[in-house]
Amino acid sequence: MVVLGILALAALAGWLYLASGHGGFWRTGPGLPDGGADPPEWPDVVAVVPARDEAAVLPETLPPLLAQEYPGEFRVVLVDDGSTDGTAETAGRLATERLLIVPAAERPDGWAGKVWTMSEGVRAAGDPEFLLFTDADIAYGPGALKKLVRAAATGERDLVSQMATLRTRTAWERLIVPAFVYFFAQLYPFRRVSRDGARTAAAAGGCVLVRRAVLDRAGGLGRIRGALIDDVALGRLVKRSGGRCRLDLSRDVTSRRPYPRLADLWTMVARSAYDQLRYSPPLLAATVVALLLTYAVPPAATLAGLTALALGGGAAAALATAAGALAWAIMTLTYVPMLRFYGLSPLRAPALPLVALMYATMTVDSARRHYTGKGTPWKGRTPAKRSPTTS
Repeated sequence: MVVLGILALAALAGWLYLASGHGGFWRTGPGLPDGGADPPEWPDVVAVVPARDEAAVLPETLPPLLAQEYPGEFRVVLVDDGSTDGTAETAGRLATERLLIVPAAERPDGWAGKVWTMSEGVRAAGDPEFLLFTDADIAYGPGALKKLVRAAATGERDLVSQMATLRTRTAWERLIVPAFVYFFAQLYPFRRVSRDGARTAAAAGGCVLVRRAVLDRAGGLGRIRGALIDDVALGRLVKRSGGRCRLDLSRDVTSRRPYPRLADLWTMVARSAYDQLRYSPPLLAATVVALLLTYAVPPAATLAGLTALALGGGAAAALATAAGALAWAIMTLTYVPMLRFYGLSPLRAPALPLVALMYATMTVDSARRHYTGKGTPWKGRTPAKRSPTTS
């Protein structure tokens, strides 16, 4: 019980820091403002939409993107990445004069599938002032594009990214999705991403508006050609080249991609978790230990301490109970805003440790898939081989 009490104190210290000194990662606002001063001149924007076997979702997402009311010039380039389900034909039936559909050329060695498709879209986009990288499953609410551009132009930002609101219709989605966004914000606190001079850099790949000149100055998409987690890599590329970034949660940008089964969500996490750890066994071990200490120890210490107290335990049991319960309470309180953002009951918050254990297992499984040679392909794309020239 003494050891468990010490571990509970360590977890409590960690949660005190996370809650008060980690960039306010648990806050879900304020998001982009609805109004404000317009730029003197609205810049040209081209949206680049990589699409592979997206015929089912395009009727929900492409029309609202094409219908965006924007005072400047706005075009959409949809890049068909070898689809076999009639993606290009579906897009053609939905097309307006704003839409250009182009086929992706064969992917060269060393390029990740999505990044290559994005680069093909950039090649077809011409020379707009801003590029909007967005996924085929992302739907834009009325006025979303204007808010993005206004934030970039008047706020002097070179990259503005919105974390799309993900689906939470099924029981598994309601369990896993809010925690996914919560953990992402914990890894990359949005306020730190948006703070000039802070080292934290990231973006949310469903919606990334980037200044073309800054992207070119940073070396273009070729600098991140092998990146499996392309959004974080793009955010780092822009910020480390001196660009100013902003990242927010958004209700104006929503994902229509369904994840009805646990297997679907498991694959979503496992496909990139070990890549996030740079395929490093020491980092994997450290991550699992950190997850267990941060999320599993507080409830374990609380329940074990209460049991020991009921059986006549002494000071060690009281310490484990108090430290574990306080850490668990802080953890729970920091998760409540994300649950509310997704319209879910705060009563789900105390179960976060169970979800964290699932994520730890997914991360280990990601490593297992890597070392067994199975990998985790996404929509038929296999990850690019890592090379010394990929950054």
